[in-house]
Amino acid sequence: MKFTNKKLIGLLAGSVLTLASFGAYAGESHMAEAIKHAEAAAKADDGKTIAEHAEKSKTHAKAANEHLDAGITSLNDAIDHGKMKHADLAKKSAEEAVTHLKATQ
Repeated sequence: MKFTNKKLIGLLAGSVLTLASFGAYAGESHMAEAIKHAEAAAKADDGKTIAEHAEKSKTHAKAANEHLDAGITSLNDAIDHGKMKHADLAKKSAEEAVTHLKATQ
């Protein structure tokens, strides 16, 4: 099986992202946190509190977006490996996609 440097780098980056994303399961998901802080901002009465919650919401929304992008990349990798009949690599990429997509919920 012959790999290009780009594919090896992609697989390595995907593995690192997968390991890093496990921290998302320690608490609520990024999207749930983003919604929670956005709702708190909407209910707050003073500007400082609104800004603080809006910042936290924005941070979690960005993290959810990064996981969504990584999930799509992993799905593309799963498709590519599946078409090349690399079942083990396709399955690993699909598992990475599940991890990232769950982190957005």
